[in-house]
Amino acid sequence: MALHLVKLCVGCDSVRDLESWIKHKLKEKRKRGDKPEHVHRTRMVPKRAAELIDGGSLYWVIRGEIACRQRILDVRPFRDREGIGRCAIVLDPKVVLVELRPYRAFQGWRYFAAKDAPRDLDRAAPGAASMPEKLRRELRELGLM
Repeated sequence: MALHLVKLCVGCDSVRDLESWIKHKLKEKRKRGDKPEHVHRTRMVPKRAAELIDGGSLYWVIRGEIACRQRILDVRPFRDREGIGRCAIVLDPKVVLVELRPYRAFQGWRYFAAKDAPRDLDRAAPGAASMPEKLRRELRELGLM
């Protein structure tokens, strides 16, 4: 069974911000001639990496709610220039909207069991993905979605 991660999306106020940032980073990599893959760097290496790359996703918390996910393609430990161990989590650049779910702030990342993960939005509420993000948040707050 796949294992997931959940992490705060620091610096993004919306899913659109995250998508724009990913697009910008991939464009920069192509321009430099680097491999155009989306990589998120962390300080700690997940000990359960094999479970993460077996169908797991990184769920992003944006403005206090789990809002979207990206599939985890690989987990690559490495050492930075100062010799400190780090981890590159390679993600599918495609962002998948999920059912909004409140989630308190925390530091780092957390493992997230498949049974606890919110459903993809197009399965939970067909057609809702085409709504503006602000409207989806308001409907969720009102208990209508």
